[in-house]
Formats: sequence, structure tokens, C-alpha cells
Amino acid sequence: MATAFKLFESKNGDFSYDWNDDKRSYLLIKLVREGIPYSDFNKVLNMAPFGSQEWANFLNISVRTLERHREENKIFRQEQSERILSIYQLLNYGKAVFGHQENFFEWLGSESIALGGIKPKELLDTSIGIHMVKDELGRLEHGVLA
Repeated sequence: MATAFKLFESKNGDFSYDWNDDKRSYLLIKLVREGIPYSDFNKVLNMAPFGSQEWANFLNISVRTLERHREENKIFRQEQSERILSIYQLLNYGKAVFGHQENFFEWLGSESIALGGIKPKELLDTSIGIHMVKDELGRLEHGVLA
């Protein structure tokens, strides 16, 4: 599947939200089921301040396996593809909430009182953690301080 993320981007590079939610959801499910090739993951890799070890932790694979995916442009398994997609969506949401990616990236790496003193990026290795970070971004977006 060439340029998997292009299917979902709007003109500004974010996921297109003008689609019917069901149609969009089915396309996202299809993308996850087919798997994301490394060439498309590379776009996410380049937009985030995470190193190889962090990505390996997020995807529950070794750094060497991540390198093999790069070398062979391998397709990630379904659970890894879903995590990549979730983090991609979170990155776009966080940039929108903070207005500048640098401010968002700084927040990701800072201890959060609302998240129990944990750095938000330390929660990106599970879907529950990603949802927690997304929920906290929602509270920040709406001015709710916890």
C-alpha cells in the first residue's frame, strides 16, 4: 500500500475530519489490518522527537527489529500499525492543542501532575496510555486543569 497516510490527510497534513465518521473509521481499520509499511511509518518517525529506542518500546519490538523493518521496508503487524496510527493522531492533536509542535514536544517530555507525575511520552506504549494522554490534551484544550 503506497503512502497509506495520504488516504487520510487533509490539505494541512492532519487527518481529514470532513469525512463521514463511519467511512473514515472503516478506512482506518482497513489500513491497520493491511499493516503500515516502514516507508509510511517513516513520516511519523520524522514528525516526532522520539529516538529508535523509544519507538521500539512504543511498538513492543527490539531496536534491531525496527532496523530490519527500515532496511527491508517491511510492513508492521496489525497491533504495531494500530499503535503507529494512534500515535500519529495524538501527535496531530497535540500540535493543534498547543499551537506549536515545540511546546507540545516539551509537554510530552515533562512530568505531568495530572498523569501522576509521569511524562506523557512514557505512556505511549499502551493503548490505555495513549487514551490517557489524549484525554489530558482534551482537558488542556478546554482549560480544565487537574
